Amino acid sequence: MKRHQQSLPNRRAVLLGGGAAFLLMSGTALSSAPFGQEVEAEVKLTPFDFDTFSARMKDLAGQPYVAPQFELPESFDGLDYDDYRRIQFRPDHALWSEHGLGFQVHAFHPGWLFKEPVKVFELRDGIAMPVEFGAADFDYHDAAVEERVAGTTFPGVAGIRINYPLNAGDRMDELVTFLGASYFRALGRDNIYGLSARGLLLNSWLDVPEEFPRFSEFYIERPAVAGGPVIVYAALESPSVTGAYRFVITPGSEAEQSTIMDVTARLNFRQDVREWGVAPLTSMFLFAEANRAGFDDYRPQVHDSNGLLIERESGEVMWRALNNSPALGNSYLWENNPKAFGLYQRGREFDTYQDAGAHYERRPSLRVEPIGSWGQGSIRLIEIPAKLEVDDNIGAFWIPAEPALAGQSREFGYRLFWGDLNPDTNSRLAYVAETRSGAGGVSGVENATNLRKFVVDFMGGELADIPAETPPDVVATVSGGVAQHTVLSRIDANGAWRLVFDVETDETAPLELRAYLVGSGRQLTETWLYQWRPAA
Repeated sequence: MKRHQQSLPNRRAVLLGGGAAFLLMSGTALSSAPFGQEVEAEVKLTPFDFDTFSARMKDLAGQPYVAPQFELPESFDGLDYDDYRRIQFRPDHALWSEHGLGFQVHAFHPGWLFKEPVKVFELRDGIAMPVEFGAADFDYHDAAVEERVAGTTFPGVAGIRINYPLNAGDRMDELVTFLGASYFRALGRDNIYGLSARGLLLNSWLDVPEEFPRFSEFYIERPAVAGGPVIVYAALESPSVTGAYRFVITPGSEAEQSTIMDVTARLNFRQDVREWGVAPLTSMFLFAEANRAGFDDYRPQVHDSNGLLIERESGEVMWRALNNSPALGNSYLWENNPKAFGLYQRGREFDTYQDAGAHYERRPSLRVEPIGSWGQGSIRLIEIPAKLEVDDNIGAFWIPAEPALAGQSREFGYRLFWGDLNPDTNSRLAYVAETRSGAGGVSGVENATNLRKFVVDFMGGELADIPAETPPDVVATVSGGVAQHTVLSRIDANGAWRLVFDVETDETAPLELRAYLVGSGRQLTETWLYQWRPAA
């Protein structure tokens, strides 16, 4: 089977810049073939650069939205969950599999939930060449399905995966995956997949329908040197917006454990948008020490992330412990030009989870660092009630203060860090190690039912050197209730400083909790935030 080229879809061959025609040059080029072989073929060569690509997407935003025009072959449309999960891409058919570049590009089969195919192009020396995949590139592990799809022409693929020897030089690991709408995810060293990112979020959990922009085209630039960054460009489309994205992806290494993505997003709005989220993150939080009472489960904790971290322009670091309660949680945290935010997984020991299959201790954290000034806006945290760990019920993203109106264009740059991101790398501030909650009052006696107890453990930083007999001061505030019986003490078993306080509630309104420790005239810990919500 020879991987061959095809011309750009006519709808995509639109305008360049101020109305000039987007040029296509015919010529002889090397097309991509399996096993890394190259063959000569007469193909359409398309000049490509990010500015030209951005101009094309901007021009497209001035035209009415056209839904993807395709007809999924019946053999694909009939794939059910069991059929789809058995399909695997053949590694020996990967793009760049024998070029010694370290990176290999695989495709995801169209069908099942992924019915809108995307186009894939390889970039070499400023020229884009379409890459076509077919049934011969996949192992179906089912003779009946393989016979049904044999010889079928693919209208595109569901998405792409880039592999790289992330953890060992003799083994290819998944590095980054783009699959479904504008979702993507990546791994740092020794991670397994957990949370996801998205290209853009529109109107999530509002009183209007959410819109899901999709990446419709991918342009993958062949790396200039082995092991160097790989660059992926993506076209974003939806009824309200178009976009041109650039991802510069640097795999984690022994020196820098995290995989780093430099993202540039150039957005063009077709119509006004009620609420739009930049650098959106999606994760799962089912239960931990603060809410495990509602789950009959042998595992102590189940989550891909357990906190939202925000580094403010002032230098303050805030840790918002995640929650999963019967009522929808919505938090808008105002910020001016934040230094960073992200969804983190704290707890890197197996004993924290006791799950030998899911290995939640290996799920990556994801940190967003804005490039340039983002100005004023809010970081919105959404916590959706969930009963199963297959539900992604956590969302976090930046909402610019300035609304997005039809005809406007915006550009955002940011850096993503995927990896363990352990908090002990910050030598000055102590971090929030755990959040616990339960019935309030004194043990061994019957207490008022409207008392809730909250327990926060701080570890690391300068706290480790403070003697137990001279504790730091507590700064704590409660909105929606009355704090009682606040106690701070050092735990000899692990060196943590434990803050314990009861809150009297009216059992109808949510509580907004905030606390940190101070000493020697300065803040010694992260600022702990938590939203407790009564049962619906």
